[in-house]
Amino acid sequence: MIFDLTASVINGVLVGAIYGLAAIGLTLIFGVMNVINLMHGATIALGMFSLYLLTTAVGLNPYLAIVPVLLGGFVFGVLVYWIAVHRVIGSSDLMTLLATFAVNMIIIGVGTAVWTTSPYNVDVSVPQLAISMHGYTIPGTQIVAAVLAVILATLLYGLLYHTRLGKAIRAVANNRAAAELMGINTRWVLAISFGIGIAVAAGAGVLIATLFPFTILSGANYELKSFVVVVLGGLGDPAGAMLGGIVLGLIEGVTAPFVNVSWTPVIEFTLFVIILVLFPAGLLAFKWGRK
Repeated sequence: MIFDLTASVINGVLVGAIYGLAAIGLTLIFGVMNVINLMHGATIALGMFSLYLLTTAVGLNPYLAIVPVLLGGFVFGVLVYWIAVHRVIGSSDLMTLLATFAVNMIIIGVGTAVWTTSPYNVDVSVPQLAISMHGYTIPGTQIVAAVLAVILATLLYGLLYHTRLGKAIRAVANNRAAAELMGINTRWVLAISFGIGIAVAAGAGVLIATLFPFTILSGANYELKSFVVVVLGGLGDPAGAMLGGIVLGLIEGVTAPFVNVSWTPVIEFTLFVIILVLFPAGLLAFKWGRK
């Protein structure tokens, strides 16, 4: 039992790192522009199918495919911002929710027409990195995906805290009016921030697709998990999102040997409600924009 639990904890941390990366895209957009992005799940699904197309049609290595997916996700995010989100910034929360939800439905509708809702998968194997312990094997693909998730999160942290653009993003997140007075083009900063958030979500979709089968509807499950993660880490806090993702992964890993898998969502969303009531700012909240 102790070895099963240890393996489950390791598995939970590895999967949690990917949850954290997925949630960073959601929480970054909220932290900078106060928009809850309801196209987050559809974006993750787009990342999954982008990987499928790049590996099957182009023959690109699955892990190298993350680079064009990130670039394409950024461009797509900037376009969506200018077309659907820009005009409702500063309006009621309902307007921003409807705008992103409309894009979400367009993506799912087009995706369903093109790929149906049948499951797809990408054939990835890294057997030399697999870890075996007392009959339990942690796949090498899971280890690589977790490492890449941490690397991407670290690069984003470096962008936010060690570049001129990152300083502008944090300034806009703290006080948009004051940032404009300092000469920052806030409209473009918001567009870039939205593009980065979409790119990170698509990148998370690539990593998830190397581990599990997927459909165009698969992103919805990870969108819900992302909301749990950002509540754990503090809404609007990218650093807390990564920690929150690992915590959520640990919860799933620790409970897996003791409860049926069907109870996992019940446990997660019970935790979600409890934290909302007891810690509205988030269990691991940091003031990332004020560093």
